[in-house]
Amino acid sequence: MWPMPTSLLNILLPLGAYLAGSVSFAIVVARVAKLQDPRQIGSGNPGATNMLRLGSRWAALFTLLGDLLKGTLAVMITGLFTQDPKILAAVVLAVFLGHLYPIYFGFKGGKGVATALGAYLALSPWLALAMVLTWLVVAGVLRYSSLAALIATALSPLYIWWLLKDPVYLVMGLVLALILFWRHRTNIHNLLQGTETRIGAR
Repeated sequence: MWPMPTSLLNILLPLGAYLAGSVSFAIVVARVAKLQDPRQIGSGNPGATNMLRLGSRWAALFTLLGDLLKGTLAVMITGLFTQDPKILAAVVLAVFLGHLYPIYFGFKGGKGVATALGAYLALSPWLALAMVLTWLVVAGVLRYSSLAALIATALSPLYIWWLLKDPVYLVMGLVLALILFWRHRTNIHNLLQGTETRIGAR
């Protein structure tokens, strides 16, 4: 680990994580590939699922990988400086909030599932695996990406407590889960009304 005054760590690492999280890969990939802006179709969410609705699996894949990677790298880089759970938890929340409220795109971003998963991957690969398996099972059976994400999110605090066993991470997981549910409120309404778009539908 590289030594740095704690006061600077508390500011610079979460700030850097927020700025990294603000890079919306759906928008970047759409512009590079000359595709329609994902904010103008489907759910309007700049994320991998909406990119898939554009009919480009490659664009969706690059978006997913980019959003995952920024969460993973933010936590991994933080780990080079400190293993303090409070700072690591702050970085997870900062990169997540950067994706939700990106400074580069008018503070209007995605829902943050992939970025949160990427950050969790750096904290604990087993935590990320538990969430991915939950998503895959629900999505495979019911064909709703949003429902799969919501169920994985609801279970994430249990996974965090089981695997990380630190109250700081549990609080982080609960806060993140509540925000994710709030960001998915339209999806929840659509699911209840039976109008939510299934995986693979344009």
